[in-house]
Amino acid sequence: MVLGPVGISGIYHRRGEVQAARAANAAGVPFCLSTVSLCPLAEVTRAASGPVWFQLYVIRDREFMRDMLAVAKEQGAQALVFTVDMPVPGARYRDAHSGMSGPNAGVRRLWQAATHPRWAWNVGARGRPHPLGNLAKVLGKDNGLNDYMGWLGRNFDPSVTWADLDWIRAAWDGPLIIKGILDPDDAHAAVEQGADGIVVSNHGGRQLDGVLSTARALPAIADAVGDNLTVLADSGVRSGLDVVRMLALGADGVLLGRAWLWAFAAEGEAGVAKLLRLIEAEMRVAMALTGVRSIADINRSILARAGPRNVPLG
Repeated sequence: MVLGPVGISGIYHRRGEVQAARAANAAGVPFCLSTVSLCPLAEVTRAASGPVWFQLYVIRDREFMRDMLAVAKEQGAQALVFTVDMPVPGARYRDAHSGMSGPNAGVRRLWQAATHPRWAWNVGARGRPHPLGNLAKVLGKDNGLNDYMGWLGRNFDPSVTWADLDWIRAAWDGPLIIKGILDPDDAHAAVEQGADGIVVSNHGGRQLDGVLSTARALPAIADAVGDNLTVLADSGVRSGLDVVRMLALGADGVLLGRAWLWAFAAEGEAGVAKLLRLIEAEMRVAMALTGVRSIADINRSILARAGPRNVPLG
């Protein structure tokens, strides 16, 4: 299990990505930092006690990407998660009302802070600075929050192709994981490009309405390439039972997104720690009730199993 990358999670609690990384590592779970985080990678790795991965988007400025790869290597990031399913932002209309984009976004953010005094003190005052730490070089004096979604639209690169992996692989010699795979042919292409792993993902359903769910896409992909690289999955994982389902469908592991962010928004570092304990407990229950004693025993047969083997029901 990995705490997956969530953009600007640092706005939920003071120095948020640092808190989340500490909670993940304390539970023996890697933390993956988003390109668009408030805390820069160097700050997170200094505070972490365990593995930190780095997630990279395709930015038009390739020199910036090369710089980020160098920083990730220098800071000891243990894996690079290269996200390929966001060449352009999806149609996210709610963002127009969130204070993260659109006209008068700054005024809306000030109003939101004024009407949430605990957040304003914890994050707004004590959590400074608030720039997008990893993007400081390309943003300059603009912290990126004034038109967050607009900045993404202007700077993410819709021309990305598999050929872009050639120079990324040349600049990064650590584990490389391709995130955003939903098709077996693309999974084969990831193998051919020398990826060490893939994340079967529909970006939490936030990119394209009606897209194939991870759970539906996963079995065919795992069957096609599971012996050639590590197959991870995310999107729709909210509980320990969901983790067991993904493992049964062929994943070697899962990334958490919304689940940890919700817990984090509620209780910060303590909330993430509590969530991870709950997920472990729920996994143990699900495994007991499907008759498996270890993670290695989880397979597709348990999806149709009503109860433990050799135990009469009713």
